[in-house]
Amino acid sequence: MATDRRGFLKALAALGALPFATLVRADGAPAFIAARMDGADAFSVAVLDHAGAVLFTEQLDARAHDIAISPDRSTAVVFARRPGWFALVVDLAGRRKVTTFAPPPDRHFYGHGLFSADGRLLYATENDWDGERGVLGVYDVAAGYRRIGEFDTHGIDPHEAFLMSDGRTIAIANGGIATHPEFDRVKLNVATMEPSLVRLDAVSGRLLERRTLSPALSQLSIRHMAEANGDIWFGGQYEGAATDAVDLVGRQRAGAEPELIPLPSSTYSGMRQYVGSMAVSRDGARIAATSPVGGLMLVFDVASRKLIATRAVADICGVAGDHGGDFFASDGRGRLWRGDALLSQDPGVAWDNHLRSIV
Repeated sequence: MATDRRGFLKALAALGALPFATLVRADGAPAFIAARMDGADAFSVAVLDHAGAVLFTEQLDARAHDIAISPDRSTAVVFARRPGWFALVVDLAGRRKVTTFAPPPDRHFYGHGLFSADGRLLYATENDWDGERGVLGVYDVAAGYRRIGEFDTHGIDPHEAFLMSDGRTIAIANGGIATHPEFDRVKLNVATMEPSLVRLDAVSGRLLERRTLSPALSQLSIRHMAEANGDIWFGGQYEGAATDAVDLVGRQRAGAEPELIPLPSSTYSGMRQYVGSMAVSRDGARIAATSPVGGLMLVFDVASRKLIATRAVADICGVAGDHGGDFFASDGRGRLWRGDALLSQDPGVAWDNHLRSIV
């Protein structure tokens, strides 16, 4: 998210800013979940109803990133931000924390994960920093999230991963950036990056497909994805020169090379070379890509691959498909949005990068 967020929150606290009232009536059923920063030095995950009202929160020891939702929609697993050392399990129906667990001592979480189609396994993107490779840690849910193995992601820096609609294929975005926990978030190999899109068999971990970008785009780190009609839509974060004009959103069809979606350079430049989150609408007809750095959301028509809407919202990042074919979104200024409509604003919090739909 935007680098000035913590300073923004401290300034609001100094002014004694009070939260705005929620603008629509709460309905009481869990609908969305997202991590957030509460003031300058506290962290939590919040469960929201469809109106954007907070139903309950769970405190976190550090900043979190994304959330995996179980197939039966009863459980959420919240992953720490990279380099992450904890995952929090939340019972959504019981509105309570269940447990926390950690990766092995020689791995850290990258902030994303997914459940198997039957809900019996949880997969987490992880860093094997000594081996300079990415892995998917495999955890047994019934055994209290005991780690039972790992799959190679066939790349460095696996970020977002999700189970595709066939229920058997895991899509993985390998960002291509080497990091080591001793150096926190320092990027160690920008000159030799090789981002890739990978599809694995969820049962065996067998590599089904691996696609890389052209050498000219080796510094476009693939980090976030969404699926529409069996295709992977992806968004990148460019690590090259700030003056380079680069297409940031693309699509990859099974068996084909990735295709970037060309737009006028003035449009992508508004995203400031950074896509922070991707989402597909509930009807599968639209894809949203957000940039907190640029304060911009782009909406694409899936069938035509054309840009059909732009929305300027400062520090916008979290986005999820919503009823009616539009999107529910959050930003680092404490605001929640349904389409173009502001639902609520709480200047005392900063919503983090990702927002997940529960129902």
